[in-house]
Amino acid sequence: MIETISIASVATYANTPETLSGLSQLNYLFGSNATGKTTISRVIADESNFPTCSVTWKGGNKLETKVYNCDFVDRNFHQPAELKGVFTLGEKQVDTLAKIETAKAELDEISAKIEALTQGLQGVNGAGGKKGELASLETGFRDKCWAQKQKHDARLQGGFEGYRSSSEKFRAKVLQEFASNSSALQTQEELEKKAESVFGLTPTAEVPIAALDTINLIAYESEPILKKRVIGKDDVDIAAMIKKLGNSDWIREGRAFYDLNDGTCPFCQQNTAAAFGRSLDEYFDETFVTDSKAIDTLVTNYAIDAAKLQHQLASIIAASPKFLDVEKLKAEKELLDTKITVNSQRLAGKKKEASQVVTLESLSGVLTTIKALFDSANNRVAAHNKMVANLAAERAALTAQIWRFVVNELRNELAAFMREKDGLDKAIAAMTTRIVTMRSEMTKKAEEIRELERQTTSVQPTIDGINQLLVSFGFQGFKLAKAASGTSYKLVRSDGSDAKATLSEGEKTFVTFLYFYHLLKGSESDSGMTTDRVVVFDDPVSSLDSDILFIVGSLIKGLFDEVCSGSGHIKQIFVLTHNVYFHKEVTYSSKRPNKGKLKGETFWLVRRPGLASKVEEYLENPVKTSYQLLWAEVQKPERSNLAIQNTLRRILENYFKILGGFEFDQLCSMFDGREKIICRSLCSWVHDGSHYAHDDLYVSIDSSTVENHLKIFRAIFTKAGHAAHYKMMMADAFVEEPVTELTTTSAPATPSP
Repeated sequence: MIETISIASVATYANTPETLSGLSQLNYLFGSNATGKTTISRVIADESNFPTCSVTWKGGNKLETKVYNCDFVDRNFHQPAELKGVFTLGEKQVDTLAKIETAKAELDEISAKIEALTQGLQGVNGAGGKKGELASLETGFRDKCWAQKQKHDARLQGGFEGYRSSSEKFRAKVLQEFASNSSALQTQEELEKKAESVFGLTPTAEVPIAALDTINLIAYESEPILKKRVIGKDDVDIAAMIKKLGNSDWIREGRAFYDLNDGTCPFCQQNTAAAFGRSLDEYFDETFVTDSKAIDTLVTNYAIDAAKLQHQLASIIAASPKFLDVEKLKAEKELLDTKITVNSQRLAGKKKEASQVVTLESLSGVLTTIKALFDSANNRVAAHNKMVANLAAERAALTAQIWRFVVNELRNELAAFMREKDGLDKAIAAMTTRIVTMRSEMTKKAEEIRELERQTTSVQPTIDGINQLLVSFGFQGFKLAKAASGTSYKLVRSDGSDAKATLSEGEKTFVTFLYFYHLLKGSESDSGMTTDRVVVFDDPVSSLDSDILFIVGSLIKGLFDEVCSGSGHIKQIFVLTHNVYFHKEVTYSSKRPNKGKLKGETFWLVRRPGLASKVEEYLENPVKTSYQLLWAEVQKPERSNLAIQNTLRRILENYFKILGGFEFDQLCSMFDGREKIICRSLCSWVHDGSHYAHDDLYVSIDSSTVENHLKIFRAIFTKAGHAAHYKMMMADAFVEEPVTELTTTSAPATPSP
């Protein structure tokens, strides 16, 4: 059975789908000509011809469709020279019929099991069952995966490249990495730190920090001269005095002035003997001079090497290398500068007073710390440069580590998801396999039925049945006869001549309908008579007289009983018509309540308020009488501007002239000016062929003109004293207006619609 029909982008239907859902056993569709009914019947007949439309079958079990519409009439009456034979089961081979009945019951049982399994697999609407559970499970897991992406996207987005715009792709990637990623697990902090360089702007190689030359500075600290007391010789005659006074450094300083003063004492300005000069020379001998020069050299070299080291460190700090802890280096340099200053002062004191013993502040500690800073920075430079040299590999490795980290964070969710998914996959696979197996059994059983049907089929019962109906309904001038082929029909007169070309439209329509009616109980081949099917009647009463219309309606209603009782092979019927009387006939049931519908029924209106067709479902039969149908068009907010004027005229004609015998000249005289013109336009067709020149102004009308027509239309009922009838027929669409005093002429009693 068909559950849903969706129609879009075909014929008069727009791109937005019009959907008939919740379809039942009996489905009635009413609509005027050219509203789109036949398109619906064509979609049901073969949905494969309409790629923008779809038909959903209950349990996915597609049944055979039999569609009576203009295409069927053209295909079976107007085109071929003969009608295809309708094979039906004979009634004399009791044993074979019993076997067919048994096999058909078994086939129905298999079909019911397949339907139950299909519902368990995918639910009633195709979105439930085990597949629906799996889809829900995957959606929930996808959302959890996406939450992890959003959590880390700001810092690790480089690793998510290619998966950041689709939650479904991200979920699939997580499952893929879960199955294959064996990268070492890193901490979030480590990954984010690596990502800054690896996934940032394309990095360049860094220059390592040059090593410091500190060997000499450290060696100076252990120079022997620093510990040596540099003084003159002890065996010189003035040595005892110098030693007693302890003024060796003072005398050494003054000696320079003594030599410059040509032997005159620079302190007392007295001439000295030559022996005194010789004593000074002997006291400050070559050893003294050598030691003094050693001190001078040490002071000079220390100052040069210290300045060079300090400049090198200052340059490094100014360059601020990427991986160096510059702030810590600054602190260490300040400590080094302090020690160098102290040592320089001590060396200056040694130079001035060579007899002093001097100990320099050791630079080893601070230089060792600085070297450690350089080594750490250079290690990172080496790692960075290695990464730059092999950036693609580094990015791939880091990406793998990031996914490994994400998978690890989702390990509990992954375990639960895989466990539940495995169970659902097994259930789905088992149910799918079972359905495939049962469909195979169904095919075999259907072939068995077809073989049995071939043994007991004939086209003659259809000939007899149609001819009997033709005679009983008064069609005496022609009948059906078996063609020479023995498997098709021809239409003949009583004298045996061909009657097909001389039939009236009504006769052609009725014969074609009877042919279709018998086809529903048989098949165009010698098998397939017992196949379950869906039947569509699309305007089957065109060109038929009212009495034949009643007969066609009675035959169709007989099929309704078969569908509702489940006693035959027809499982669902659609009736589409524009004929109010036929619609009323086929939908009549003494069991139907005043409002509402019977179980197993749906009611639809197919309308075309503008350029596009619309399909609307109703909770009760929307078609009461043709008069009420006209009012239904007035009630709707979506009205056809082209048809509304004629609709209003037909209401006025039915209510006032035909039923009430009212003269409209008197009514139109109550209006003045433009309102009078509109009133005459509405009433002109009510008169027998009369027409006003002003009507030409209203052949093409827009929305504002429609409102004027509706206003005058209402005013006609009000001025005629029939406002209550207007209110009753407008029902829920009625809107109260301010009460105004209206002058009316005497009006006839209110007619009944």
